[in-house]
Amino acid sequence: MFDKSLKIILQTNIKATFKPFEYKKTMQNLMKELKSLLQKDKRICDANSKLLKNKITELTLKHDQPLIDLLLSDKKAKEHFFIEKKSKDQNILIFDKDKFIKFVNNKEWLPNSFTSFKNKIGLISGDRYLKKKEDVVLAWAYKDCVLEGGQDKEDQKRNEIFYNEILAPNEIDRLFEPKVLTNFKKYDSAGEHKVENINNNDNLIIKGNNLLALHSLEKKYRGKIKLIYIDPPYNTGNDSFHYNDKFNHSTWLTFMKNRLEVAKELLKDDGVIFVQCDDSEQAYLKVLMDGVFKRENFVTCFVWNKKNVVQNDAKFSSINHEYILSYRKSKSLVNFNLLPRNKKMNARYSNPDNDSRGD
Repeated sequence: MFDKSLKIILQTNIKATFKPFEYKKTMQNLMKELKSLLQKDKRICDANSKLLKNKITELTLKHDQPLIDLLLSDKKAKEHFFIEKKSKDQNILIFDKDKFIKFVNNKEWLPNSFTSFKNKIGLISGDRYLKKKEDVVLAWAYKDCVLEGGQDKEDQKRNEIFYNEILAPNEIDRLFEPKVLTNFKKYDSAGEHKVENINNNDNLIIKGNNLLALHSLEKKYRGKIKLIYIDPPYNTGNDSFHYNDKFNHSTWLTFMKNRLEVAKELLKDDGVIFVQCDDSEQAYLKVLMDGVFKRENFVTCFVWNKKNVVQNDAKFSSINHEYILSYRKSKSLVNFNLLPRNKKMNARYSNPDNDSRGD
């Protein structure tokens, strides 16, 4: 614990200087003690108590309070990774995030490695992966906002309303509060009926703003949905996405980001999401979903042959396919039940030259 008057500020790009022999000795001693200290946090260790450096880095970039508290609890870690500055009425403790990340990712933590590079492919600046610095990310206008969206066709004529996540948290909270669903109708093979009651076995079709609907369902169905399929507007200029022309692309990305984030919360740990699109936004959607669901949770990109005839009205080339991007919520928990090929499918394959690799 530390004195309540001590204020912590997270700051980057703070440089400290050491003489070579002092630095090496300090590194060796601190490396050993820091390893024991960090092993107390089970979130950053595997089953054999081996430290997961990428997880440590991830929590550091998120300014994880339990991790910072753990470092503060150790005298040497506190002296090495925090700088104390005095102000008029209090002492300020500054966490040198960059220094800690560089220390954790030092090659000496790879005991049997013949290279200073990690087993990872990525862009680097000096000896730092750009991803570690969070310098390379997909950015666009209004990324830090929530797009209210229209409720009906009349709303499409108005200017879009964006709420900034920092400047307008109350407006966003009100927007995402569960809404009352009204005008229920029930349909079956016999036609339309009055609704007397609703139970968990009923299938619901909710008409309205899908972002508000998703948030209205979130409290009850958080972590319970096995599969989500989204068929959003493709933003081709000819579909239902009629938003501000000047920021049309940015608006579409914000529109999708808002919905993908709540969709992730609804998914079960072994759940999967499928999102359909075409060439207009496929590349950007892939990068966006990498950020929301993490790149390692990407399953595949299905290519759907939507037409069997040539598209004669194409501007440059005929396009008869669309894409369905698939992501899982957790890499380790998802199991796919693969279907075996039947006799008809096997008949399409042959091995006339008796290739030892088989069909």
